[in-house]
Amino acid sequence: MPIEIHIDGEPCAAEADELLASVLLRQPVPIFRKHPVDGSPRAAFCMMGVCFECLVEIDGVPNQQACVVKVRDGMQINRGLS
Repeated sequence: MPIEIHIDGEPCAAEADELLASVLLRQPVPIFRKHPVDGSPRAAFCMMGVCFECLVEIDGVPNQQACVVKVRDGMQINRGLS
């Protein structure tokens, strides 16, 4: 069933119960965050919650692992890319 989430303030279609990392990897810019030390772009790597490369802010809560979170309607995602 299609739902709508918001990524960096922009609406995005997703399927209910889809993993957030899957949705983010389909974006035109599939970057999840910038490395806190050198600013290099990061994205999901292990897709099973071990590497922590997929950290994003979800509904105002920082450092959430996108690879283990299922999307839900109205979810607000902030990748902190700006």
